[in-house]
Amino acid sequence: MLKDRYGLGLATSSPAARDAYVEGSDLLLTLYPGALSAFERAIAADPGFALAHVGRARALQLTGDVPGAQGAIATAQGLAGGLSEREISHIEVFGFLIGGKPDAALAAVRRHVAVWPRDALVAGIAANQTGLIGTSGRAGREQEQLDFLAALAPHYGDDWWFNGHYAMALSELGHQAAARPLIEQSIAQNPRNASAAHALAHFHYENDEADAAISFLRAWLSDYPRAGFMYGHLHWHLALVHLQEGDYEEAERLYTEAFGADDHPGPAFIKMLDAPSYLWRAELAGQPRNEAHWRDLRDFAQRSFPRVGMAFVDWHRALIDAVAGDATAAETRAKELDELVRAGRYSAGTTVPTVARAFAAFQRRDYATAIDALETVFSERERISGSRAQIDLLEFTLLKAYLLTGRLDDARRLLRERRPGPLGIPVAGLESAQRGQ
Repeated sequence: MLKDRYGLGLATSSPAARDAYVEGSDLLLTLYPGALSAFERAIAADPGFALAHVGRARALQLTGDVPGAQGAIATAQGLAGGLSEREISHIEVFGFLIGGKPDAALAAVRRHVAVWPRDALVAGIAANQTGLIGTSGRAGREQEQLDFLAALAPHYGDDWWFNGHYAMALSELGHQAAARPLIEQSIAQNPRNASAAHALAHFHYENDEADAAISFLRAWLSDYPRAGFMYGHLHWHLALVHLQEGDYEEAERLYTEAFGADDHPGPAFIKMLDAPSYLWRAELAGQPRNEAHWRDLRDFAQRSFPRVGMAFVDWHRALIDAVAGDATAAETRAKELDELVRAGRYSAGTTVPTVARAFAAFQRRDYATAIDALETVFSERERISGSRAQIDLLEFTLLKAYLLTGRLDDARRLLRERRPGPLGIPVAGLESAQRGQ
């Protein structure tokens, strides 16, 4: 029987189909462009190759083509008869995922990897901050992410794909000494691995390595195609370093040309996360508001994300709502979130509607209300979804609110209590609090 790169059997007798499938799988795992084409070549070589249709479905989903992904997974489901238990389970996992059932998908992932831990495409949808665990909204999800990967580690050994994700999970929880060699190995074994490049960007952030981050990201991105899934987001990381270093002109250039661009490369939800969070950070750092950017983002958000329901998107949409100054619209969306929470259909609980109201209060200069709201959810802020670098936006906003209300003791306490590592805090006026530490 023909097998994939991880030694798992494939229900195809065509070596060409197998080779194209392995190529497509690796491109998915590295987040490099070309996976869709590879899976389509596998299907052309063997139209009955069910897992190639699954791969095509996943590739289409990542481009934002949900109807196309649903059609492809339906084709795979129609070919499931007579397949191995592993392949049937593999199809089931992606059926739940593409069908918009994240809780069922995660339960299916856990069942699957308990039996077939080296099925990397299945493990991969729960292996990172935008995966099924990372966006679950559950308290303790960061440790849950690390535990999930730690259980898989004995089955992967020195694998470039796995080590990149494992390293990031370790780094997010402060295990930097364990994370560094894994990231370095992953990059060395497969330099064309956007997942590992992303992990290294976060590692540099967590360890306050601005020069290393700029040097690495500039060099790595010079060879990464604009069509790559992580093209915009890795430029966001680079912009954050320039913002921290006070190079506002370069950060603005990266926004305009990459992660905030009208022709933004990659999925819409990545732009929805990166663009508003950068603009808000820039203002906290003392930069004047770019009204044109915010207007364009509001139009983009209304077109692309008219409804609430995904916590990671919702709290970034709340930034746009706040800046727009339409208090009625912002409160309406917050109430929609409240309804989902009451109905038990919003796993992040009250954190996101509370954060949304905090941003709105901050924007209208009701800093006391913003402080009260942010303090209420601060200890469980991981539930809003995102990496620590992304969630730092709440801390920076709270810190700025303390400064604006003269609560320097609270600002100093927040600085003392923050995690070690990322020292660069792009908040204007911070010196007044730091002098009293």
